[in-house]
Amino acid sequence: MARAVGAALENRETLVVEAGTGTGKTFAYLVPALLSGRHTVISTGTRTLQDQLFHRDLPALSAALGRPVSVALLKGRANYLCRQRMNQARSVAELPLGESSDRERALERVEQWSLSTRSGDISELSGIPENHSVWASVTSTRENCLGLPCPEYARCHVVAARRAALAADIVVVNHHLLLADFALKQEGFADLLPGTEAVILDEAHQIPDVAAQFFGASFSGWALQSFVRDTLLQLKAQRIVATEAEASLARLEQLHARLRNVLPPGAAKVDCQILGDDAHDALSEIERVLLAVSTGLTELREAAGVQHAARRAADLASECAQLRDIEVDSGVRWIETSARGWSVEFTPFEVSERLRDWMEGAASAWIFTSATLAIGHDFGHFLARIGAAEAEALRIASPFDFERQALLYLPESMSDPATPSHTRDTIDAALPLLDAAGGRAFILFTSHRALAEGSLYIKECLGSRRPYPILTQGEAPRELLLRQFRELGNAVLLGTGSFWEGVDVKGDALSIVVIDKLPFAAPDDPLLKARLEGIRRRGGNPFVEHQLPQAVLALKQGVGRLIRDASDFGVVAICDPRLRTKSYGRTFIDSLPPMSVTQEKREAIQFLETHLYGHRQPR
Repeated sequence: MARAVGAALENRETLVVEAGTGTGKTFAYLVPALLSGRHTVISTGTRTLQDQLFHRDLPALSAALGRPVSVALLKGRANYLCRQRMNQARSVAELPLGESSDRERALERVEQWSLSTRSGDISELSGIPENHSVWASVTSTRENCLGLPCPEYARCHVVAARRAALAADIVVVNHHLLLADFALKQEGFADLLPGTEAVILDEAHQIPDVAAQFFGASFSGWALQSFVRDTLLQLKAQRIVATEAEASLARLEQLHARLRNVLPPGAAKVDCQILGDDAHDALSEIERVLLAVSTGLTELREAAGVQHAARRAADLASECAQLRDIEVDSGVRWIETSARGWSVEFTPFEVSERLRDWMEGAASAWIFTSATLAIGHDFGHFLARIGAAEAEALRIASPFDFERQALLYLPESMSDPATPSHTRDTIDAALPLLDAAGGRAFILFTSHRALAEGSLYIKECLGSRRPYPILTQGEAPRELLLRQFRELGNAVLLGTGSFWEGVDVKGDALSIVVIDKLPFAAPDDPLLKARLEGIRRRGGNPFVEHQLPQAVLALKQGVGRLIRDASDFGVVAICDPRLRTKSYGRTFIDSLPPMSVTQEKREAIQFLETHLYGHRQPR
């Protein structure tokens, strides 16, 4: 892999590499990048991997190779302390905005830390959770940043991070920042790309879906409420009395609540074409009031912060209008609701042409790598999604001995995944394995409904005296659950989407992965509908070209949680009879690592007991 990456860097070519678990793909692209001397941007799927590359891998390899380079870490602006907003949060703390003693203590800690931090990266400050409300008050967004007129501009952490990135040999970013900057030309990355000679994208399987978010359009209730809150803070901070503006801001809050009330309860995604008149009327009224607020604030001719709020109101109104006027033939408009709010979204039918134009517009080498890019040995699906059908593709298998280390168990007599009993049948099939291993398992579901049902049922089956701890997604933050799982050593963790990938548990603590059904995306998802319609419009087969390949790649991610090291072992149980009864089942199995396959429960139990205890347990 390192040789292939080196050649692509030298010739400024596009290379796609699927590198199985344990190949050392991170070093395989970092070493040639360091040796090439080229200005390189490395984009990762998560901020955690960003930090690992910047703080650990790049310094270690640079020292080992004797090739010192300057490296910069660049995150989205919400990851950096904004001194102006911190000062503002303190100066208006007397506002009746729900300030609590907990929030006050957190703000004091942030202020104390602000005196010593050089980077302003909020990950430096431990002890305040990422979702704590104080962070929204002391970080900025693209919308509320004052830019050059800001009194703290000279000491701005975001500006300093961008300057460091411009001067560095290697810049480490994440996919959301990379694509947001390309699509919106707002976050500064456009300044980096013209001088970049190589772009390396790790966890590249995420790129098409992330791109779809940024090549579309969005207007959210969160953005509306954030604007109202920030504008009230500006008026208070400047001691400005603006009765009409404040009345309009109150009206926006009412409209936000009115729209949420006429939308479906709970979490849902609804095509805008089937929304009632009340929802459309509320959106039109929000646009009208935003324009009135913009006009009123502009006429005040007050400080830079108030004028910025006026421009922000106009921008939000423009976003509303853009979503209303989009041609229906270009994509799908939909509303997503949650317990906390709503957002109006537009997703284009295709993003591959935009991605192709992006790559062709920069005279750089492009390296895409992940453990899950190919369907069997075929890269056609991924290459089509990134608009690089002619790119060179390389598949490197994992060095692990899956035949010896892992067993694929396909339980007999499983119910059809569409039947109401399937979740309980999955737990019933899993329990003998859990008993044999004493826990040590992930049970992965394809929906939150199945997760909730499965969690209740397994606790009911085990009773009050549980032989191993049960951890369920949603009961605690993801990282806390993973830490507890590793430390307990015999826990069973039940999860859905976020636990299918990016989770690394080595050793006996994870000896079983149970998957309830093949991970086909929900057919009523508007995002999926947009992609399928785009394929139909060009005469393709949506199931063959998108639904099946995406499900195969998702299953590869889930199965990939089990074997993370040469000494790991375990059983993967997939409780979906379609692997045996449908013709496409072979496509799934052929894309998985080369494990032995069994339908015999006794064989799966014996495999676990032999590896855990060295022999079968007496019964």
